[in-house]
Amino acid sequence: MRIAIVDDIMSEREALKERVTAQAARLSLDAAVSCYASGTDFLACAGKEHFDLVFLDIYMGNENGMDTANHLRRFDPDCLLVFTTTSPDHALEGFRVRALHYLVKPYREADLAALFDEIVKRFPITDRYIEINTTVGTHRLRFQDILYAEHYQHQIYVYSADGRKYVTRQTFREFTAVLTDERFFLCSRGVLVNMEHAEDFDGTDFILKGGKRVPVSRNLAKTARTAFGDYLFKNFKSSERRDC
Repeated sequence: MRIAIVDDIMSEREALKERVTAQAARLSLDAAVSCYASGTDFLACAGKEHFDLVFLDIYMGNENGMDTANHLRRFDPDCLLVFTTTSPDHALEGFRVRALHYLVKPYREADLAALFDEIVKRFPITDRYIEINTTVGTHRLRFQDILYAEHYQHQIYVYSADGRKYVTRQTFREFTAVLTDERFFLCSRGVLVNMEHAEDFDGTDFILKGGKRVPVSRNLAKTARTAFGDYLFKNFKSSERRDC
C-alpha cells in the first residue's frame, strides 16, 4: 500500500508520517509512506506510479490542496483522498473530488484510528502481513503470499507462493486471529486456505494454482462452495470497476 503525505510544513509532515506508520502497523498493513512538500512534487510522482492513499493539506503557501486534488482526479480516479486542514470549510469542494475524509488539525488519535479502520473495510485485500516466529528468526509474510497453512503436532506449517515453508509454534487460534480477510477460509479445525490462489473447489478440495489440493471437512463443503463463489464474484466486480 502506497501512502503519500503532502504538507508544506516539515514538522507536520513528519509527525503525521509517524502516526500513519503506527496505524498501519496496528492493522498489519504493508505500507510505504512518502512525504512531499508541495502538490507539484506529489503530482509528478503520482503521474508515474499509483498511490492508494494521500493525506493532502489544503493550505500550502502558494498552492491549494484542492487544486492538487482536481489535477490528481484527471488521471487517477481511485486514490483515496484525505484532506488535512485547519477548517472543514471546503467540504463541498471535497465532495466533488470524492474525498474520503477530512482530518481537522490538530488530529486526534481516535480520528486516525477510525479512519484506518474504514480504509481496511473498503480495501479488504490491501496488502497486509503477519509476523511469524520461527527457529531462524521472525518473518513478515504478506497475506497475498500465503497459499495455505496447517496445524500438526503443536506446530503450524505455512506454505507460501514462492515455494517456501515456514514453521512456527503457536496455537492455530492465535495464528488465524489476524487472518480475518475474506480471502481466507478455514477448511477444518487445523487447515486454512487462501482462496486468492484457488482455481476451483470440486466439492471436497480447494484446487490451488499448480495443482495442490487442500481438503475441506465434509460438514464445511457447502459453506466452502458459497464462500468461494462469493469471493470470486466480489473480485470479478472489483476488476470490472477498475477496468471502467
